[in-house]
Amino acid sequence: MDQENVSATLTIAAPAAGVFAVLADPTTHSAIDGTGWVRESADQAPLTEVGQIFRMNMYHANHPNGDYQVANKVQVLDPPHAIGWLTGQEKDDGQLEFGGWIWRYDLVPLGPSETEVTLTYDWSAVPQSIREYIQFPPFDPEHLTNSLRHLADLVSGR
Repeated sequence: MDQENVSATLTIAAPAAGVFAVLADPTTHSAIDGTGWVRESADQAPLTEVGQIFRMNMYHANHPNGDYQVANKVQVLDPPHAIGWLTGQEKDDGQLEFGGWIWRYDLVPLGPSETEVTLTYDWSAVPQSIREYIQFPPFDPEHLTNSLRHLADLVSGR
């Protein structure tokens, strides 16, 4: 794969503010996740500012521990148009280390009750040292479409 990002787009029958509210609530991320890796949010506070850290409990069969936790740092927060975060981990000394990949949702209102949502996974900033042991993207790109469908279901259920 020559490009260093993948994305998917879906039109959701909901206003952009409603879609954004779901994305800004870390407790919804396990239900949105299209990979099945996100278990639950370790932090309950809504995402409200760039630089905010929120942690997610995860599971992946190929991870050395199976269960693990990621620390995410909000990189983009432009309600109700865009939200995105870097994913990393907390080291034993408490320092945060980010791998260079970002998850980003861009929302375009198509009217009062429709929003076009694009989910992008970008790994262009991942250093070579990480690329040596993780293949990018580390999931089938169809998982992005699954995530958007899950998001649509959550938003319509609110």
